[in-house]
Amino acid sequence: MSVLDWIVLLATLVFITGYGMYKTRGKKSLDTYLKGNSGNWWTIGLSIMATQASAITFLSTPGQAYEDGMRFIQFYFGLPLAMILISIFFIPIYYKLKVYTAYEYLETRFDLKTRTLTAILFIVQRGLAAGITIYAPAIILSTLLGWNLTFTNIFIGILVILYTVSGGTDAVSITQKQQMAVMMGGMILAGAFVIYLLPISMKEALHVAGKMDKLNLVNFEFDLADRYSFWSGMTAAVFLFLSYFGTDQSQVQRYLSGQTLTQSRMGLMMNGFLKIPMQFLILFIGVLVFVFYQFIPSPIHFNQVQIESLRQSKFGPELVKLEERYQESFEKARITYTHLMKEENLENEAAALPLTRQLKEIQSQQRVLREEVKSLILTHDSSAETRDTDYVFMRFVMDYLPTGIIGLLFAVIFTAAMSSSSSELNALGSTTTIDLYKRSIRKEAPDSHYVLSSKAFTAFWGLGAILFATYASLFENLIQAVNLLGSLFYGSILGIFCVAFFLKWIKGNAVFMAAILSQGLILFIHFFNGKGVMGFAWDIGFLWYNAIGCMSVMAFAIICQAVLRVTGFKS
Repeated sequence: MSVLDWIVLLATLVFITGYGMYKTRGKKSLDTYLKGNSGNWWTIGLSIMATQASAITFLSTPGQAYEDGMRFIQFYFGLPLAMILISIFFIPIYYKLKVYTAYEYLETRFDLKTRTLTAILFIVQRGLAAGITIYAPAIILSTLLGWNLTFTNIFIGILVILYTVSGGTDAVSITQKQQMAVMMGGMILAGAFVIYLLPISMKEALHVAGKMDKLNLVNFEFDLADRYSFWSGMTAAVFLFLSYFGTDQSQVQRYLSGQTLTQSRMGLMMNGFLKIPMQFLILFIGVLVFVFYQFIPSPIHFNQVQIESLRQSKFGPELVKLEERYQESFEKARITYTHLMKEENLENEAAALPLTRQLKEIQSQQRVLREEVKSLILTHDSSAETRDTDYVFMRFVMDYLPTGIIGLLFAVIFTAAMSSSSSELNALGSTTTIDLYKRSIRKEAPDSHYVLSSKAFTAFWGLGAILFATYASLFENLIQAVNLLGSLFYGSILGIFCVAFFLKWIKGNAVFMAAILSQGLILFIHFFNGKGVMGFAWDIGFLWYNAIGCMSVMAFAIICQAVLRVTGFKS
């Protein structure tokens, strides 16, 4: 990057961190530190969106669209429905009880052990996720910038810890407004530059994307193994969103800072109706990058560091041969695209159809060549990560966008990592303090003591996240495993809350046993997913774990309550 790019990047990060610390200095009481008082509806809405929009959103989503089209958008179709349900059933109860965390309500409704179990489930899941929120973008950023991975982890983590510990919930909410401005401003600029750099018109670009199945917005086929379809988005994903936005403290804490119940509801609804257009924009940028590379030669592998390492090895001559074959297939495809555009302009579908088939065959050949390169990379370095779709967008940015804009787009990735990490650390500090330390360890202490302990726990989880991120590369398939983590736990957590809201006759012992049974069931289903047991096999997408977990808690709770009543045990 140029000097100007570095100035833009570092100035953005220093300003956001410093601004958050300055604006929230002097937070004294536990109430202002954990709940804050800056919660107008649009601040809440932006904070909720920024919490969910991790760096991977801006790194992986364009690459996913490049590879797989826009069908990922279906994942969010059920989000508005989930926001409406949370606004009706969840938020009023939290406000009525004046809770600091979502899990306080569970002791009021059930008992201490149920509250503690749910808080621990959240802490385990979110504690690991906090490390990955730092680690996942750090891998890519360290590669692109030539930084040491450990330094990148520490750099991101320390910035987040500084303002999150300093100002608490208000610091997170206030900085997230600036971060969302940087993120969305940067992506809109990137989209404008992609359109400007396209060697064909926008209408023709849409034709190309459509013919290559990149505009596949809706799929009505029902398949449990398909994570991204209309049906999974409107059913399984709704359960995930209900749990994430309704019971995950990293999100609940965002709207508990609302000045009124109405402000919190409006902020949540803002997220529900703006998130889909936001994801559409990011996916569409990825599709446009795909179209761009159909007319401008693309790298055979987008991780340039791995390619250069391979080029300098004994496998260099093999790589050159594969690149030559890839270039030949590109030229063949470019000529075919030119013919296709002519037929499309003449609205001659009969002639366009065989050209489309020919292009898809060429794409298949290119995929084979790319796979051969990945095999070479693994032969050269067996520990190498060969998935390169996360590098597609930033590779395009570094190769084709002007000076200054490159630094801004890197700032987008860093601020996205910071925004989601700060919410996680803030929630972990709050939950550890309120649900474990204050409730079961140090029950009586001055307000200032709990503010200090909350800061200490936030810093502890921040340092733990950095440590986890630093050594995360020692674990195989860690990112994939942690991506599943939310769905493994969210269903059971949501089920506990649904029992609390809707099954008023169920008591604490029954729901506690039901939660343990349900969590065991989900882990069993996941462990044998795709394999089966005793002749029974199943293959389901992990989104469905959320629905299964929730419904099984409710079913087990009804059964356990009936058994306890019949046997005479105190429930």
